[in-house]
Amino acid sequence: MNNTNTKVRLAPEDEYTHTPDSADNYNESMYFNLFDPEQMVGGWFRIGNRPNEGYAEMTVCLYLPDGKVGFVFRRSKIANNDKMDAGGLSIEVVEPFKELCVRYNGTLLLLNNPNDMSEPSTAFKNNPSVECKIDLSYTGVSPMFGGEVVKEDGSSLDIDPEKSFAKAHYEQHMAATGEISVGDKTFTVSGFGLRDKSWGPRHWQAINWYRWLPMNFGKDFAMMISIVTDEEGNERHGGMVLKDGAYDLIDSCPIETQWNELGYQTQLSALVNTKNGKVYRVTGEVMSLIPLRNRRTTPDGRTLKTRITEGMTRYHCGDLVGYGMSEYLDQIDDEGNPSGRLAETTF
Repeated sequence: MNNTNTKVRLAPEDEYTHTPDSADNYNESMYFNLFDPEQMVGGWFRIGNRPNEGYAEMTVCLYLPDGKVGFVFRRSKIANNDKMDAGGLSIEVVEPFKELCVRYNGTLLLLNNPNDMSEPSTAFKNNPSVECKIDLSYTGVSPMFGGEVVKEDGSSLDIDPEKSFAKAHYEQHMAATGEISVGDKTFTVSGFGLRDKSWGPRHWQAINWYRWLPMNFGKDFAMMISIVTDEEGNERHGGMVLKDGAYDLIDSCPIETQWNELGYQTQLSALVNTKNGKVYRVTGEVMSLIPLRNRRTTPDGRTLKTRITEGMTRYHCGDLVGYGMSEYLDQIDDEGNPSGRLAETTF
């Protein structure tokens, strides 16, 4: 994506909201995850402002020690793109690139069987809602990764909004502490995670399939492994390895996956090769997973179906054990087949 005619730009003010462009599907989103290895509590939180469509996508997902998953998704009305605050979830930038806070006060669905979310109407009918309060402080443990790819003169690239997933994107590994209350249980948590931010036009159907594996093995060793494919099936491997306070960029990262009868990932293996010549073998076992979906009707009346399976995953790299996510996005055909299952590279 980056060549001699472009450069990557990232500034502290990018931590705050941007002036939306004219694309109907303009999206500005912030995402955070967290995993406490002592209590086996994990979760992720996202706000995606769509100011030109008049709403924000807001999601809270918690993985609890007893195997239950707490989940809420709302499309909350917003009048502008001035802040990240929707549906009871808010994100505060305390100091750009260094400290942020995530807070939620509201309810969520408590799923005994997270697979129920494959049919949301059934899930909401058959599972209880409980009160939830979240107050987390995140601090960066890594440099910043990514930004906006722009022309050499600093002007924005020309992109097709209908084929865009984001025009700018950055990520950072984090440490986090705070409290999570679900119903009558309160967890004082301390752990690690990753956060990202993106802005620009977005359709969830703009990518054929992707695999996104953010993980932390502690403060000084972490990874983000990514494979993204376009409509023609061309793969772009990327990500980074955090070691001793610096990022070593990933050159290639083929992933092999084991699936259950529902077509959800259960185990995975990745062979990570970095720009600096390091090689890592990473294996993962999914501890808890929730299937989510997005649907969009095109102007010609076609219904496009996207599935995103969100798995809390235990990772192994050598003798080290870490925790993170395995997020698998696939387009689903009329027979229910995920687009990336048969296309994955083997090694």
